Amino acid sequence: MEKLTVRDIDVSGKRVFLRVDYNVQFDDDGQILDDFRLRESLPTIRYLVERGARVILCAHRGRPGGRVVEELRNAPVAAHLSSLMECEVRSLKECVGPSVEAAVAEMQPGDLLLLENVRFYPQEEANDPQFAKQLAALADVFVSDAFGTAHRAHASVVGVGYYLPAVAGLLMERELTYVGSVATNGEPPMAVILGGAKVADKIGILKNMVDRTSLICVGGGMANTFLRAQGIDVGASLVEVDRIDDAHEIMRLAASRDDLRLMMPTDVVISDASGTRINNVSVNRIPPGFRILDLGRQTLEDMREALAPMKTVVWNGPVGFFEREPFDRGSIEIAKMLADLVGAMTVVGGGETAAAVAKAGVSDRLSHVSTGGGASLEMLQGASLPGVEILRDR
Repeated sequence: MEKLTVRDIDVSGKRVFLRVDYNVQFDDDGQILDDFRLRESLPTIRYLVERGARVILCAHRGRPGGRVVEELRNAPVAAHLSSLMECEVRSLKECVGPSVEAAVAEMQPGDLLLLENVRFYPQEEANDPQFAKQLAALADVFVSDAFGTAHRAHASVVGVGYYLPAVAGLLMERELTYVGSVATNGEPPMAVILGGAKVADKIGILKNMVDRTSLICVGGGMANTFLRAQGIDVGASLVEVDRIDDAHEIMRLAASRDDLRLMMPTDVVISDASGTRINNVSVNRIPPGFRILDLGRQTLEDMREALAPMKTVVWNGPVGFFEREPFDRGSIEIAKMLADLVGAMTVVGGGETAAAVAKAGVSDRLSHVSTGGGASLEMLQGASLPGVEILRDR
């Protein structure tokens, strides 16, 4: 079901409660490490400001557990957002209460205000109705651009929508258009590339999309479990022993279809515990004590050839230990492969996969890079998201 968006309502002069996902990190010098999520929210903010709305931004950072954690305050986020918007974004030290109400009352059309980290309040994650009502009382309309937290039934994500008209922001609209589309009806032939550490995180995607997929490429730590299920000795590599049966099930599903190819690594990059001995070897020649940390050269070339005819490609999860060189090569190469595909819809799940794409420098050459790791994962599994369900249907 399509959702109403901010374009469908009159926001002129209105107080808009805008839930965003600004769960970002800063270094010791106060510099933001990655402002991707902030930059992706700018179109919605500018849309509202240009129409004279009074914009009350709400966001969380980290997992403070319902208490104030100084290093997780939103003040540095407001400062960085001010530089991106080239105007002041006022930062508050609370989310509700008299001081917040007074600050909102002083706002003029086009003003921007960022509430304190909403997870400083234990009522947020409990989706407490009274807390949600207090937040809603600050505004006339609820606009959600927080796709990254849409799988959480929290007060500022869901609860506010019970008290205010709730519509999607422009970022949320894009997320639902791209991630929602490939999860339900991607143009064939479609490929799914899955990485990351755990089979458990991705088994739902495989089961949800296997009937509509022509190619499944498995990499990352989860590939170790599939290799072990095939009887291959993976040395000291991480294996989810309790998920070997799931790997067998997926392999059986793939084998039952003549038009589905399941690609496993044929060669891998391995390293010993010291990290000094690094080799590219066949999956059948992994020495004791070595770990698989990336896809091998031949596997990447095989993937490039297999992906060439695809019209839709979904990628979720890095295929190696991309945080550390040289084990980032496989993920970077796959990002470039997707960027080089002509006429294909290429959708990348958020979180670490988005970071890998940014590292490859090709974010702007893909159809869509999601801001939501867990949310995109659940949507690709076919699950409904509470933060989407609360929005009004078109």
